[in-house]
Amino acid sequence: MKYDVKNLKLAAEGRKRIEWANNDMPVLSQIRHRFLSKKVLRGVKMSACLHVTAETANLMRTLKAGGADVVLCASNPLSTQDDVAASLVSDYKIPVFAIKGENNKTYYDHLKAAIKHEPNITMDDGADLVSEVLQKHRKLHDKILGSMEETTTGIIRLRAMEKEGVLKFPVISVNDADTKYLFDNRYGTGQSTIDGIIRATDLLIAGKNIVAAGYGWCGKGFAMRAKGMGANVIITEIDPVRAIEAAMDGMRVMTMAEAAPIGDVFCTLTGNKSVLRPEHFKKMKNGALICNSGHFNVEIDIPGLMKLAKKVKRNVRNCVDEFVLSSNKSVFLLAEGRLINLAAAEGHPACVMDMSFSTQALAAEFCLENKGKLKARVYDVPGQIEDIISKMKLKSMGIRIDGLTPEQKKYMESWRVGT
Repeated sequence: MKYDVKNLKLAAEGRKRIEWANNDMPVLSQIRHRFLSKKVLRGVKMSACLHVTAETANLMRTLKAGGADVVLCASNPLSTQDDVAASLVSDYKIPVFAIKGENNKTYYDHLKAAIKHEPNITMDDGADLVSEVLQKHRKLHDKILGSMEETTTGIIRLRAMEKEGVLKFPVISVNDADTKYLFDNRYGTGQSTIDGIIRATDLLIAGKNIVAAGYGWCGKGFAMRAKGMGANVIITEIDPVRAIEAAMDGMRVMTMAEAAPIGDVFCTLTGNKSVLRPEHFKKMKNGALICNSGHFNVEIDIPGLMKLAKKVKRNVRNCVDEFVLSSNKSVFLLAEGRLINLAAAEGHPACVMDMSFSTQALAAEFCLENKGKLKARVYDVPGQIEDIISKMKLKSMGIRIDGLTPEQKKYMESWRVGT
């Protein structure tokens, strides 16, 4: 078995982490037991380009239990948990190509290793795997039955591919599933982003002016958590509806140019590029902290920051680089502008990833069941899958809900009863 991980001697600690996460992933565990008994993915070759975390490990275990031949590579150079990668190889015999801190060449070499597997189904965080396949591996286009994408950034890219007519196989937008973005994006990103900032800086959140760029579900979650910890939260937006929503949620809303001089902490959560730019860096106060919780590090114009800096002090603290500008003020970049919640912390809690990865697993089964029936476009997760996962999650939480009475059901399906 070929693999490329940091050190297999880390496997014992990785296994503990995987098993601990599994304790808080009851829905995925149930799916794994069904997959194991029915082998629903027997004979399927799968390549996954995901954050290599303990939660992801339990998804890989589930896919393998279903009979799939799985290969995993990292979707971000700083998001790999090296002990988890080692355990997946050593304990679970799943090929992994991922090392935390890998350079750009290694990152793409690992992508190539996943593509060399010649998958029938792919999974992506950010669409790098699909992008490479579409551009450089045409012979695989007809072999791929479907793909899953779990990030806003990836879906933006995939919809652009669909619009341009270059998408050659169906993609299930796991990111847009209610059981994903309403929980994973909002509560997972919200909590883990705060966690990453605190671990990197030991910052007291209370009383700080925290600027969140973007008020999508990730931005809402982060803002909610920061506000709950006593921060003065400022939102910057380009969407007028979201800006109104932020204002009515009690946030201050302004342009980034207005926020730059007063912010203590800046976090981008947009899926776009150059959200923080040189004109903003120049206005920031001495000691301002900047970070990103979107998928790619392009949300912060790091090359622009480099040009402004007369001196760069690397690793003044773990995951913190100091950029001394010509004005002698310092701006601190966290986690090299990559995902702060994964680079400086442990990513989303297992409880919330339980739903997202259960959706991934059932979406893979759906692709196989509908072989040849799906067109080369981006699909929403089927409502039936959403219903199954939400009901399983409620049951695992010990929560019961009401159902419609026959009278209520008839009323909801009729138009004849009015005032």
